Amino acid sequence: MAKFNPKIDLGGVSAQFKGLQGRHPGLWPLLPRLALLAGLFAGVLTLAWASYWRTQLEELEAGQAQEEQLKAQYLEKLKMAVNLEALLKQKQQVSGYVHQLEKQLPSKAEMAALLQDITQAAVGRGLQFDRFKPGQVVVKEFYAELPISIKVSGGYHELGGFASDVSNLARIVTLNNMNIQVDKNGQLSMEAVAKTFRYLDPEEIAISRREAAKAKAAAAKGGAK
Repeated sequence: MAKFNPKIDLGGVSAQFKGLQGRHPGLWPLLPRLALLAGLFAGVLTLAWASYWRTQLEELEAGQAQEEQLKAQYLEKLKMAVNLEALLKQKQQVSGYVHQLEKQLPSKAEMAALLQDITQAAVGRGLQFDRFKPGQVVVKEFYAELPISIKVSGGYHELGGFASDVSNLARIVTLNNMNIQVDKNGQLSMEAVAKTFRYLDPEEIAISRREAAKAKAAAAKGGAK
C-alpha cells in the first residue's frame, strides 16, 4: 500500500507564483488561480458583511431617532395633559367667580329695588337727600351701567356709614368722584356718582352685538379709504 508523502514541494509552489505579471489569469497555474478565487470570495464576503452591518446600523440609528421623537411627543402630551388639568381647574374657578358676579348684578326689573336700597341706606343713617338723579344708561357687551348723581348731607360719621352701607349692598354699587364740603353752618354734604350695574337680557345682548359689529364694520370701511 502506498504511503502518503506529507512533504510539500515549496520550490514548485513558489515557482507557480513567478512570472504571473502580464499574463491572463486564465493562463495562470492552478495554485495562483485558486488563491485568486479565494481572495475574490473573501472580498465578496467582506463587502456583503459590511453592507449587512451598515444596513443594520442605519436601521438602529433610525430606530433610536424615532424613539427619541416618540419620547419628545410623549413628554409634550404629558405636559399638555398636566396643563389641561390646571386650565380646567382655573376655568371652573373663573366660571364660579363669574357666576358669583352675575348674582350680584340685578336684572332690568330689579333696578328699581336697587335704587330704593341706595335711598334707604342714606335714610337709615339719618342723611338728607338733596339730589338723586339717574343718568344715561351705558350699555356694554354683557352688562349695562347706570350712573346716578347724588348729594346727601349730614354728619361726618353718618356719611362714612352711608358709604360703607352702599359698598356692602347685595348688588354691586360703587361711589365715584366723591366730594365732601362744609357749609357755613358746619353741615357736611357729599356729592358723588353712584354707579350701579345690571346684566343684559338676551334681546339686549343681541342688539349690543349688532351695534358693535356695525361700528367695527364702519371703522374698517373708514380705514380702507
